[in-house]
Amino acid sequence: MIRALLLLALLWPAPASAGVVVGSKAFTESVILGDILAGTLRRAGIEATHRPAIGGTRVVFQALRGGDIDLYVDYTGTVTGELLAGRHAATLAQARAVLRRDGIGISGPLGFDDTYAIAMRADRARALGIRSISDLRAHPALVLGFSNEFLDREDGWRGLRRRYGLPQQQVRGMEHELAYRAIRSGAIDAMDVYTTDANILAYDLALLKDDRHVFPDYQAVVLYRLDLPPAAVQAIRSLEGRIDAARMVQLNAMVTLQGRSEAEAARSFLGDGEAPAAADGFWRRLLRNTVDHLTLVAISLGAAILIAIPLGVAAFRRPRAGQAILAVTGILQTIPSLALFVFMIPLVGIGGPPAVIALFLYSLLPIVRNTHAGLAGIPASLRESAEVLGLPRSVILRRVELPLAAPSILAGIKTAAVINVGTATLGALIGAGGYGQPILTGIRLADTGLILEGAVPAAVLALLTQGLFELVERRIVPRGMRLPRRDPGA
Repeated sequence: MIRALLLLALLWPAPASAGVVVGSKAFTESVILGDILAGTLRRAGIEATHRPAIGGTRVVFQALRGGDIDLYVDYTGTVTGELLAGRHAATLAQARAVLRRDGIGISGPLGFDDTYAIAMRADRARALGIRSISDLRAHPALVLGFSNEFLDREDGWRGLRRRYGLPQQQVRGMEHELAYRAIRSGAIDAMDVYTTDANILAYDLALLKDDRHVFPDYQAVVLYRLDLPPAAVQAIRSLEGRIDAARMVQLNAMVTLQGRSEAEAARSFLGDGEAPAAADGFWRRLLRNTVDHLTLVAISLGAAILIAIPLGVAAFRRPRAGQAILAVTGILQTIPSLALFVFMIPLVGIGGPPAVIALFLYSLLPIVRNTHAGLAGIPASLRESAEVLGLPRSVILRRVELPLAAPSILAGIKTAAVINVGTATLGALIGAGGYGQPILTGIRLADTGLILEGAVPAAVLALLTQGLFELVERRIVPRGMRLPRRDPGA
């Protein structure tokens, strides 16, 4: 199995040299800042690309440490309180010294502080007399909606609940942008926000006073690899102190309120020196996402077929070992897909390889189980007849057993393929691209058109995949051996 995983990583096409690679987290401000960094590097004559919206803090930081990206923007409170927790790095100077040992540098502050805050609708806060986070203790029935990362951070809900003794039990995890819509509709009463969010004014939210000072300063800084060329480091440092809070709010508003792209917001900051890049049209984006999605599915499914069919044969011929094989592949199927994607990042980095390996592991169970079931379903008399003729076991397998088990094996492959097409959309959460990319961007920007741009092709591809395997079954499996179709009305 380990060899199979390494093979999958090697099968992934190596990206063309892209110079300095900028990363960003999966929220609007981070993507804008990533575009600003990439544009600044290009203006300095340095080849640079931006891999936007890779994932949450841990995913992007791991990508930096692993060399998948060369720099990204983070915040001092996150660095000291989350990334370096327990490493005696309470100040920026201490954090800089600790990270230097890991080959990572920290720029000076970019000029704005984007701290966390708890927000409520202003009219709701006034009606309940809530002005500070401490006031929430008197209202245990309030429903809180927090971003999933905030829920599990020490400088987030965990620390907040402990320091303030908050009694609320209805605490929901949700995407940050979706929480704005939920608080406007009244589905939740309070949410976490970034103080530079343009939506705070647009949704008429009141920020609750952090009267016990749980949230530290969150000065925006650039984390970068120390092996960057000196010219690149100099370009990064040219941004220090240049982006104040009002300017950052304005840039965020261009995207979230005016419907413009992050790249346009970045260009407005950089000025005329950064020439606008040609925006990809719908068909070009669709083609790129289709190629990425098909690559994820094809490599993972192909490798699964090569590994799972022999495993299914072994499970049938060696019943004791077969129980272990079926149990292990069954356990793999129960691991949440996003967790499995993230587990692979320390092994093979971000992007395609971890997504392909996760999809490969998910594909094993249907093929192994159906191969085992197909072989077990062959009448013993047929197998005995072949043995009486003196045929070797390998010939019996190739000429008798596998052809008879073909309908069941094909059904397992078809199931794995359809599952892969749907699950591959989650690969965008770790920078693998595919149809999940417009879906995640559409959720972040509340753009239904972008969501459909990924969801509809994914559904169509799943139907085409199922139809393709139906045709393959008709071509290679005799009519009398095909699996009976279920009557939908039965």
